[in-house]
Amino acid sequence: MHKVTGTLLKNILGITEQQFKISRAASQLSSEKANSYNYVIVGAGSAGCVLANRLTEDPLSTVLLLEAGPKDTLLGSKRLMWKIHMPAALTYNLCDEKYNWYYHTTSQKHLDNRILYWPRGRVWGGSSSLNAMVYIRGHAEDYNRWSREGAIGWDYEHCLPYFKKAQTHELGPDQYRGGNGPLYVSRGKTNHPLHHAFLEATQQAGYPFTDDMNGYQQEGFGWMDMTVHQGQRWSTASAYLRPAISRPNLSVAEKTLVTKILFQGTKSTGVEYVKNGQRKKAFASKEVILSGGAINSPQLLMLSGIGNADDLKKLGIPVVCHLPGVGQNLQDHLEVYIQQKCTKPITLYNAQKPVNMVRIGLEWLWKFTGEGATAHLESGGFIRSEPGVPHPDIQFHFLPSQVIDHGRVASTMEAYQVHVGPMRSMSVGWLKLKSTDPNDHPIIEPNYMSTERDIWEFRQCVKLTREIFAQKAFEKFRGPEIQPGNHVQSDKEIDAFIRQKADSAYHPSCTCKMGQLSDSTAVVDPQTKVIGVENLRVVDASIMPSVVTGNLNAPTIMIAEKAADIIKGLPSLQEKNVPVYKPMTLETQR
Repeated sequence: MHKVTGTLLKNILGITEQQFKISRAASQLSSEKANSYNYVIVGAGSAGCVLANRLTEDPLSTVLLLEAGPKDTLLGSKRLMWKIHMPAALTYNLCDEKYNWYYHTTSQKHLDNRILYWPRGRVWGGSSSLNAMVYIRGHAEDYNRWSREGAIGWDYEHCLPYFKKAQTHELGPDQYRGGNGPLYVSRGKTNHPLHHAFLEATQQAGYPFTDDMNGYQQEGFGWMDMTVHQGQRWSTASAYLRPAISRPNLSVAEKTLVTKILFQGTKSTGVEYVKNGQRKKAFASKEVILSGGAINSPQLLMLSGIGNADDLKKLGIPVVCHLPGVGQNLQDHLEVYIQQKCTKPITLYNAQKPVNMVRIGLEWLWKFTGEGATAHLESGGFIRSEPGVPHPDIQFHFLPSQVIDHGRVASTMEAYQVHVGPMRSMSVGWLKLKSTDPNDHPIIEPNYMSTERDIWEFRQCVKLTREIFAQKAFEKFRGPEIQPGNHVQSDKEIDAFIRQKADSAYHPSCTCKMGQLSDSTAVVDPQTKVIGVENLRVVDASIMPSVVTGNLNAPTIMIAEKAADIIKGLPSLQEKNVPVYKPMTLETQR
């Protein structure tokens, strides 16, 4: 009897245990199903917002977009988040950790051992919610070079149509400009006399005027395009995310830190993330797409076991795939400010006094107009540093004001300045994990100014800017030079000034470079798929094979537009034989 009861009990217990296992597996499956999407996109920045919009155009395609930072609106209002949406308020967030990863480099041995500050967007819109709103595409030859570097299908004729697809230019469509894309692009409206003086001075110095540095002719000086629409910053959150947010097939989460990509073998299945202190998982039936940017995307790959196997093993991270290029090939633009005192009270110095700031702020809040409705970087240009250089390698932004320490210190006088720097530096750096904690910033080593060519190019930047500022057009405005100052004349003195004052233009890129499978340093293939694993892509500025000639926001949006077509399985758009300006002779510098 006891024996029979014992056996019965065992059987019953066995069955319940089995049922429990089955029901647990079933509930796990159903929770996976509830938390499963076709695509999981990591990062609602310049690329992530584009992808979220384009991939949910198909109503059958479900997307989860995860962002570490907060929304870019308060109670649904842009006015309440004026620090993001008022173009002139841009320095507030460049210097505030609330919407910003607030990275710093290692101490730079070729820059007097200074540690440089790297702001990066951590908010809806990413760095397009923090940047200076300059819309620059780069030069056609940048994209032809990408193709030669292994990014087959990313030459100018395959990229131009995606710049156009993204854009609505206020001056209307043409062979280079788009006319019905979500990204509104406009020109400055202040008509400031110092911008006019700058453009006149550049022509007096012998440089051409270009009416569209994003069109036929990058070389020369002219009016800059800006991602400003009706007096408001036009980030990718405004252009792409908000119009798509009501789609039932798009889910968006903010304040959500992705800590790890999940794998079954080498197949990516989803991500692990932390929200409100709780660890959760989201699954992707098709693909996980990293759009965290040039720092976060390689960091997340390494945390998930994709990177240099030796480095990962040292930190005790199980290796999923040995890809030594992850975090390598780090490129950025450095720049310096050349500042001149202004003899007339027409700069933005007065606008920065509290009573005037209130007046400007109230006008913007009321009707999105006035001095608050622009970033004031309305003129600029590109030139070649010396004869023999085939296309521009120096960029200028002109500002009728003085900036000190990224805008963290108030301007002290009536002054104007130019931001100037080389575009194709030979110095290449890297980033690596500091620890296995996803909250720890990685070690960022840009290796700035590590070549003789870099030093020479910066000297040219200073000399060529001084020459422009010395032209007749500035006569009625020109006071003494503030920076570097008249005491800085010899090459040695200029080099010392650069070491003390050069700073990042905030264009980190190239840390997950696109290339061919035969290239051991490539991280993604020309389809943006991570090499050596399945169902995983990177789509952001990190996949650039090399940095482009100009600011990175427009190219990053283009990359995401082009990648969206690749992911959808559509053939690439293409525009053949679009003319591009070439200098009449390379025997002269201008």
